Amino acid sequence: MEQTEKWVDVGSADELQRAGLRVVHAGKVNIALSCVGGEFGAVSNACNHVGGPLGEGRLDGEFIVCPWHQWKFHRLTGTGEPGYEDDCIPSYPVKVEAGRVLVNVARGTKRQKAPHKPHRLARKVVRQPGPVRIVGISTTVMDEQNPRYSGSDDLLASALKAAETDGCEAKLIRLNALGFSACRGYYSRSARACTWPCSITQMHRGDELEVVYEALVHWADVALIATPIRWGAPSSLYFKMAERLNCIQNQVTTHNRVLLRNKVAGFIIVGGQDNVQGVAGQMLNFFGELGFHLPQFPFIGHSRGWTAEDMEENVATVQSSRELHDGAGALAGRCVELARRLLDTAPMEKVARGGRKAHSLGKAHT
Repeated sequence: MEQTEKWVDVGSADELQRAGLRVVHAGKVNIALSCVGGEFGAVSNACNHVGGPLGEGRLDGEFIVCPWHQWKFHRLTGTGEPGYEDDCIPSYPVKVEAGRVLVNVARGTKRQKAPHKPHRLARKVVRQPGPVRIVGISTTVMDEQNPRYSGSDDLLASALKAAETDGCEAKLIRLNALGFSACRGYYSRSARACTWPCSITQMHRGDELEVVYEALVHWADVALIATPIRWGAPSSLYFKMAERLNCIQNQVTTHNRVLLRNKVAGFIIVGGQDNVQGVAGQMLNFFGELGFHLPQFPFIGHSRGWTAEDMEENVATVQSSRELHDGAGALAGRCVELARRLLDTAPMEKVARGGRKAHSLGKAHT
């Protein structure tokens, strides 16, 4: 038999027709086999983006939608959706004989990846010359049209002011002012589906969490995260951000690639309810896993406790407490001091490429 006529039986036509879309194996070739209106189509199972399994996706008319990041390819020709026709995956001849579906794997078309301009966040992480840079991230939630006093915001402002007085560049990011979606859990499908830059940021130009990614990965030497206590935990916006920041840590796990080096984190925690230590524990663990260094005494906190939920009194305490505001400035000072030490020694360090988690998992990457 000629190589160009290598037909492979992939299964019963009746069964495969009922499936609509599924993965089949034609020898060593994985095929996304589809059937619409009784007509079968066979294309490569690997998406052009990051190799998502197309046969595990869904059909949208004549297009297969990748389950990882929603790239679309024509189920018969393998061409990309309108506007992306230059992105093509291999397609294969398919026929039905004696109730069996046959695919000719030797006559597949060629895969073609159109050139895509890299996302601006994907550039090499290089610290630009200049003074220590500190970003404050406010995670409190409030109605911007009817603002109220926020103790965590107020202390964060004092910390940033103290850092500027110390010769640092400072900027404030309010998560509540950004429009960004929650994590869609691509990692739950496959570790490789969680990408850097974040898949959501790449797919949706209006995703404003890019501001946070830019600040943490490319700009800041110090990150101060401020949160109120909500039911014994950080704010909902904090967790929404943290889930999306997981793409940074996943780069260590999946690619042995450390995005954050010589960066410092500190935390400001304020609440009408107690559990400062519990909130701090979560934040310390999470930002430590991202790759941040922690100064001695890495957080300040204030709470009057569960039995003292007199919010007017709580607010007045934070507003008028010189100790708390001086403490916020001192926290910024500790973070900046550590950042300067790290930056001074960075050129002489021989830093391992891999991260702790990657090595603890026993993974060898190149």
